[in-house]
Amino acid sequence: MLLAAIGRKKKEICNNYEITIKGAQNNFFIDKKSISKLLAAACGGEIKGQHLTEIKMRKLEELLEDNEWVQNAEIWFDNKNILKVIVTEREPIARIFTTAGRSFYIDSTTKKMSLSDKMSARVPVFTNFPEKKLWTGNDSALAHDIKTISLFIQQNSFWNSQVSQVDIINCGFNCWQFEMVPLVGNHTVRLGNADNIEEKFDRLFTFYKQVLSKTGFDKYPVLDVQFNGQIIGVKEKSASKIDSIQLRRNVEKLLQQSRAAQYDSIGAINPPRNYTPVAPDSTADENIRTTTTPDMNKRPVPVKTTNPTTKPKAVMKKKRG
Repeated sequence: MLLAAIGRKKKEICNNYEITIKGAQNNFFIDKKSISKLLAAACGGEIKGQHLTEIKMRKLEELLEDNEWVQNAEIWFDNKNILKVIVTEREPIARIFTTAGRSFYIDSTTKKMSLSDKMSARVPVFTNFPEKKLWTGNDSALAHDIKTISLFIQQNSFWNSQVSQVDIINCGFNCWQFEMVPLVGNHTVRLGNADNIEEKFDRLFTFYKQVLSKTGFDKYPVLDVQFNGQIIGVKEKSASKIDSIQLRRNVEKLLQQSRAAQYDSIGAINPPRNYTPVAPDSTADENIRTTTTPDMNKRPVPVKTTNPTTKPKAVMKKKRG
């Protein structure tokens, strides 16, 4: 029976093949056409019609996994002699810019991946990464901190909208810190290292809600949240009232969008009474009143006044007769 089965398998051919690509966010940086070309190159021609014994499935899996965008590949035949190809794509979690201006992605395993011409991933951006040809142990540790911060930002709807980029600051030998540049607001946030990153962003979120509504962002161009239980702010000497009000509006809009996203995620039907929809942006503020300044070149009109110290002249009455 074994010899008969082997002899039958030698005569059977591949009727067709099916390719499936999996990705966490469906960012397919590698398409089915590219995979078909790789399979055809490995098999020396079209897969359909080849004998099953001529198709080396293990070799095909290794070939696909050599691609930097492929995390895992599984290949097998079903009972209809159809080749099943399932490819799990690597998921970029951060885009990194080096000090020399190069750019690349890293995935959840901190593996470097080149940029793709097919699609650009919407992930947090990190700048000022040291430019090196070889990936050293210190670079891997730095990439691990980047992964920690990036994953937190992506999992939080508010910070995913608010964080514009994160700068890497060199603080000495094998030492680095992070500074966050927000999308809304003229300030930077010193995060320190990646330890307790969730608590640091929680303190910053509390500052946004409690302080921003009273002061505006221009008052604190630098915020330091790297110390436990506190936020250190550096005041600016002068601030623009109009800019502060507009920035406060923009951040309040982000806060409302974050709350709305939370209500949608838990399936809330009726919003609370204190929830109001986000109003469109407006550069005018009814609370800001403009005043006119007097024209200094215009000559003032003299006003006649009486002098209280001057005695009135006596009126002489003419005597009769």
